[in-house]
Amino acid sequence: MTATELARSVVTALIQARVTDVVIAPGSRNAPLSFAVLDAARAGLVRLHTRIDERSAGFFALGLTKVGSRAAVMCTSGTAVANLHPAVLEAAHAGVPLAVVTADRPARLRETGANQVTDQVGIFGNLVETVDLDAAPGESALEALDTAHGPVHWNLQLDVPLTPPDRWEPAPIDVHPEPVRPELMIHESIETGAGTPLTVVVAGDDAGPPSRILAQDGGWPLLAEPSSGARTGDNALRSYRLLLESPLAERIQRVVVYGHPTLSRPVTDLLSRSDIEIIAAPVEGVWPARPFRVDRTIRTRLHVDGTPDTAWLEEWRSADREVSRQVDRLLHEQPEMTAYDVSACVARALPDGGLLVLGPSNPVRDLDLMMRPNRVGGRRKVIANRGLAGIDGIVSTAIGAAVGRPSSTRALALMGDVTFLHDAGGLLLGPEEVRPDLTIVVANDDGGSIFASLEQGADDYADSFERLFGTPHGTSLEALCAAHRIPHLAVTSVPELEAALASPNGGIEVVEAVVSRADRRRFDLAIRALARS
Repeated sequence: MTATELARSVVTALIQARVTDVVIAPGSRNAPLSFAVLDAARAGLVRLHTRIDERSAGFFALGLTKVGSRAAVMCTSGTAVANLHPAVLEAAHAGVPLAVVTADRPARLRETGANQVTDQVGIFGNLVETVDLDAAPGESALEALDTAHGPVHWNLQLDVPLTPPDRWEPAPIDVHPEPVRPELMIHESIETGAGTPLTVVVAGDDAGPPSRILAQDGGWPLLAEPSSGARTGDNALRSYRLLLESPLAERIQRVVVYGHPTLSRPVTDLLSRSDIEIIAAPVEGVWPARPFRVDRTIRTRLHVDGTPDTAWLEEWRSADREVSRQVDRLLHEQPEMTAYDVSACVARALPDGGLLVLGPSNPVRDLDLMMRPNRVGGRRKVIANRGLAGIDGIVSTAIGAAVGRPSSTRALALMGDVTFLHDAGGLLLGPEEVRPDLTIVVANDDGGSIFASLEQGADDYADSFERLFGTPHGTSLEALCAAHRIPHLAVTSVPELEAALASPNGGIEVVEAVVSRADRRRFDLAIRALARS
């Protein structure tokens, strides 16, 4: 089978498996794939995107897939493949069905010292299975791609010639229907009401509506992370992270967990307690076992038996209202705009049907405290790369997610300056690439303020903090954006930020919210103390 024939068979298989977008990082060895995808795009079968940086390409494809437009990413051989690893790891841990297609030399050139040849079979480790192809993918490979709940890696042995003898005019390709997952039957029950364990529902990343419905039916507090897909309704609490350090939390007797909790040490501490019952639903991604003790695993929707005792929920609601007021008062007293103010502005600017992509470290945690629960049915989409929660690829993920959502959707991203700079290459788009309407808000405190609230930020390490963890960079975000012809606006106050968010320019733009991290540790400690008093 020639390289052109193999490439066309692979592109056909991807389309059959509902891949709608293909992201290509240019190279010589993957040229047969590039030509095949271009021909398929000209036939209207897929959308083609190109990125010169494989890491950006991988995260752009991840963002597309996270919002429902299944994507494949393709690259050439050698170090190009290794640059996909961060995005593949994130997809593996988050259970995102990313299709990864890498070009390789034919087997006879392996272990010979040939140019750009390394061992690409199994390069992503034991978390992702590699199918090494020198012929059209077989039935087992096709089925694995079709039903994947995580990344799939196809490594193609492509021999010369690497350019096609003719233009491919693919016939219409039958797209396989989405695999039908069995309905979650309601035949497991959980009791509520007087005399039953005092319960809270924890909704981690990608928990979805079942956690909100259970909390509502049971009359229980809902502790929902921003990217849970469940921070809606009257049971969701804004300041739950602070309340878990209050005496109220000591009375919890049972926790029901959905999704993957990743943000909060108080939640981690709660789930490590030996005096509570923990009920948990399974999660997507590798290592589905929980990092905490699980007394009961639920694999179906739960039916609530009994009449909710509203007193328990009202205690949490009352405490949430009071602590939230104190947080707002404390912020109002600050002479300058804080990172918490930035996150609150972004949360308020997200309309019904809007998209918000969150960066890691402080921005997602700040918004977790400042984002008020939304109304049920608002269909706000909040996503974050919480599989491994790395800072890499967030700009590319946000652009991919914005491209994957309807063009009428208001799309926002919130990230810190270090995260933004780490993926500044994500702004590098060719003239024919889709430029979605996306406002990237960068909370710029000139360094890594997340460490100020951790052990490293203690006074004992003050003499080494800036060099090792604060890492001020002094980079001009305005100049960086100008180099990419991206509109940039710097703001230093809440009214300025609100005005900028209310009047987007269209296309990709960067709003730099300048804040200070000088008192970040002291301020965080003051906020945490509010619920303890």
